[in-house]
Amino acid sequence: MINIPENVEDTLELLSSGNYVSDRSLSTAVYLSLKLGRPLFLEGEAGVGKTEIAKVLSETLGRRLVRLQCYEGLDVASAVYEWNYSAQMIEIRMAEAEGLSDRDRLGDDIFSDKFLIHRPLLQALDPSADGPPVLLIDELDRTDEAFEAYLLEVLSDFQITIPEIGTVRADEPPIVIITSNRTREIHDALKRRCFYYWVDYPDAERELEILNLKAPQADARLSRQVVEFVQRLRAMDLFKVPGIAETIDWASALHQLDIIELTPDAIDDTLGVLLKYQDDIAKIRGSEAAKILDEVKNEVALAQAAN
Repeated sequence: MINIPENVEDTLELLSSGNYVSDRSLSTAVYLSLKLGRPLFLEGEAGVGKTEIAKVLSETLGRRLVRLQCYEGLDVASAVYEWNYSAQMIEIRMAEAEGLSDRDRLGDDIFSDKFLIHRPLLQALDPSADGPPVLLIDELDRTDEAFEAYLLEVLSDFQITIPEIGTVRADEPPIVIITSNRTREIHDALKRRCFYYWVDYPDAERELEILNLKAPQADARLSRQVVEFVQRLRAMDLFKVPGIAETIDWASALHQLDIIELTPDAIDDTLGVLLKYQDDIAKIRGSEAAKILDEVKNEVALAQAAN
């Protein structure tokens, strides 16, 4: 287990050691969250690297990653805990067979930790020799307001109340990262318990740095063209512009096809890796892609000439 960074510069280095390219403002938010023990609420478009922050912190700090993937209809039984009813029934039948008549004793026995199934939120409060885990509550905006309300106790006091056995508290609070793609607004009551940071798309230089780390096998010239092409797509009116994850996938796919420089045909053949909606693909494919590519090649040529 590695100690929490002592300052923002150390946090930058920590994230960098996990191959995460961060700017100073994001590193400051991460540092304050770690140092002050407050959850970090990361909001932004899909594919900008929000979830990756939790994974990198888990890896670089040597902490266990506990991930709660949110979805519509998520309930306490799936997110927090549930009782092992089949094992409890077996215990009751065995007690009856042995002639045990003390109901209070039987009730205490079957409603004990032995029969309690720990789901992600409860797992995050469990003590660990490696230190408190990193709890990732991913895509919270996919759940409903009732589940948000349930989280208030967890995020305020790092405790969970189980009616049958009482309140379970964490010896040390976990490192909590919450992400949202902003498909709906999260309630202010939950946001107040967190530090907030909007994770935006990177500029061209930072995205190229990310691409060099995540897809180092791609040709340098191709990587620059890919980044410039994607940057221009993000300025267009598309249903869903590509995120960093799509940039990496596209560069890797082009390399796999032995392409070392973008061409109109290469773009048309692989747009499905970069764009995820047919209307967007139809809008870009053909003459529009060729036009953007001409702009990209001119930009790259000017940059190389300047260097």
